[in-house]
Amino acid sequence: MTTTVPHSPCADHRMCSSVDSNEIPRQHGSRLPVLSIALGALSVASFWVVGLGFILGVAAVAFGAIATSRSAVADDEAASLRALLGVVAGAAGITVSAIALFPMLAHL
Repeated sequence: MTTTVPHSPCADHRMCSSVDSNEIPRQHGSRLPVLSIALGALSVASFWVVGLGFILGVAAVAFGAIATSRSAVADDEAASLRALLGVVAGAAGITVSAIALFPMLAHL
């Protein structure tokens, strides 16, 4: 004796797909590259605050380096470029903060 399964309209994946055929499904990747860019931009913007731009720049470089070592980021070229941009922005923040910090230290 065999049992038959009634035909469901959702058996055809084209009819009941949760993703539209024109829409590209989004992948949920690492957020570290975006965090690295944000910290790098903040470090460049806050270079005039004594030490804050330097600390944010170091954090941006660290998060960007950690992000590039993860396999989810290494496989995704766009995420890898975002992590690299975060490292570059962090290095720029460190450089600008150091340039602004040294004349301030001379007056102390």
